[in-house]
Amino acid sequence: MPLGAQGTGIANIAIDGTVLDTWFPSPSLIDGPLDAPSGTHRVSARDLSDRFLNLVGMDHDRLVELVPVQTRIGDLSEPPVDAHDVYLRLHLLSHRLVRPGEINMHDCLEHLVHVVWTNKGPCLSDNFEYVRTNLRSRGMIHVWSIEPLPRMVDYVVPSGVAIAEAERVRLGAYLAPGTSVVREGFVSYNAGSLGPAKIEGRMSSSVMVGEGTKIALSANVMANEGEGRNRLPLRIGRDCLLRHSAGLIGVDLGDNCEIGLNVVLAPETVVFDARVGEQVKARELSGQSDLLIAHEPFSNSPVVRTRPPRSTDLRVL
Repeated sequence: MPLGAQGTGIANIAIDGTVLDTWFPSPSLIDGPLDAPSGTHRVSARDLSDRFLNLVGMDHDRLVELVPVQTRIGDLSEPPVDAHDVYLRLHLLSHRLVRPGEINMHDCLEHLVHVVWTNKGPCLSDNFEYVRTNLRSRGMIHVWSIEPLPRMVDYVVPSGVAIAEAERVRLGAYLAPGTSVVREGFVSYNAGSLGPAKIEGRMSSSVMVGEGTKIALSANVMANEGEGRNRLPLRIGRDCLLRHSAGLIGVDLGDNCEIGLNVVLAPETVVFDARVGEQVKARELSGQSDLLIAHEPFSNSPVVRTRPPRSTDLRVL
């Protein structure tokens, strides 16, 4: 795993000094020690290309300055220190330079503020009604959301993926080539797919799914909450299927597993394991492969059976 990272980008900085975002078009990893201290500094105009130079300056309507910056992170195993640092890590994930779980994202949201994400650029929420009047001279204002994290596609468009609704994928999502996120799907930051997958349900941060896996409509995969706003890693293996309205909360799955309609599994959920003829808690099944867990007519609890191997021709994508 590379030691650090660096990137040159454009930051939107509000008049009160708040960093709204930073866009890094070409972030890179560093294998050895940095030749300069970690942190962020402004880049001189003479060091910018003409394309970058055209992007910087004061946006008087939004009351925001677009500032060229260079950010360096000496050790990606250490937690982020500021908003520029967080944005560089989010770009590394969405550019598929690192996978979720490989870098430290601890307390990353604590360094970000709620931003008004608009079609004219990010704005500070505290003075937005004043800013809205300024921006009306540029045409209709569309507010996409008001939250700390923006849409991934406004910063990074990974190759080989399909996303039906831009709002449903956050910057910092890791989507492998061949992945499809349909209109009702959702992928948070520091989460995603390690191979071609179909995501029709919701994936919280810190969730990763393997190749050939499908998260069906209205299904939810939620990693357990840890300290503060951080979530503990949750992994789903290859060729798994979460059927409609299924739920997986803090329980890992191995390869070739299926969770049936309306089955919700949390660590303390009691299921009947037909393979051994006794009731167990779902946490005891965590990480196992070849599981088929579904409701059956004569059982009050979901029933666990062995799922037959699936040929590659039968993958549900």
